[in-house]
Amino acid sequence: MKTVTLKVVISVDRHLHLVVPEDIPPGPAEVVVHAPEATVTKHLTAGDLLRSPLFGIWKDRTDMGDSVEFARKLLAEAERRHRA
Repeated sequence: MKTVTLKVVISVDRHLHLVVPEDIPPGPAEVVVHAPEATVTKHLTAGDLLRSPLFGIWKDRTDMGDSVEFARKLLAEAERRHRA
């Protein structure tokens, strides 16, 4: 039996539509759904953030100049949208 992994989103009404690759022959198949574990909220420390792959993702961007100022601008825009 050939195993194929498809990443899908299960809708709120619990319906699932799969598009099976062309190289899978028609006929009986077994579908196994692996549901994600419950999300656990973890409080991050400064050290966690420094080790995060997100740390420094803007460092090589040339379209924003000062990344700190750019982040402040994004935050201010988000706060204005939230108040509106």
